[in-house]
Amino acid sequence: MATILRDLSYRYQWFYDGISRLAAFSVGGESRFRQLALQELTIHSDSQVLDLCCGSGQTTQFLVKLSDNVTGLDASPLSIKRAQKNVPQAEYVEGFAENMPFTDNHFDIVHTSVALHEMESQQLRLILKEVYRVLQPGGIFTLVDFHKPTSPIFLPGLWVFFWLFETETAWELLKTDLPELLRATGFKVEESKLYAFGSLQVIQAIKE
Repeated sequence: MATILRDLSYRYQWFYDGISRLAAFSVGGESRFRQLALQELTIHSDSQVLDLCCGSGQTTQFLVKLSDNVTGLDASPLSIKRAQKNVPQAEYVEGFAENMPFTDNHFDIVHTSVALHEMESQQLRLILKEVYRVLQPGGIFTLVDFHKPTSPIFLPGLWVFFWLFETETAWELLKTDLPELLRATGFKVEESKLYAFGSLQVIQAIKE
């Protein structure tokens, strides 16, 4: 069940942006947070890039600086409308991540930022299969999302954040071994790093 604050964060962009900035403080600010999953990636101007669950374009704005072929996909018409206004350089498609309207082997890179924790377990598995399908062989899936903190000192803060803004699916992700799930889908996990006392994970996986 969604909390009142969660509902407000989706309804009002200024509220969402404020929460995002606050949450990103632990990794050096929102700009750095939005680029965590883009580190050490080779993206060319002609690379086909998908910003999966793009929201209002928070990371899309950085992707369009690296490639001329960026597509943002989101299931929310409101988010798509905001993204089109915020980052007009990209193309946008309204659709579901578990049933993407793209051909096989289409993208060189698929990126997603703090979106997988929104998905139920079966939905998450379907999304990973879809990402695998739309990536070219050798293509990279790069993501950042929540992770169970490695330090107990950071647990209370994350619990409060989840209680105020998240649903049961976020708690479920903390119990999920994402690298192992990616391997089970067929990916080779190239890199997995933890940030913010382990409360964030960045994973880069390659389609073999």
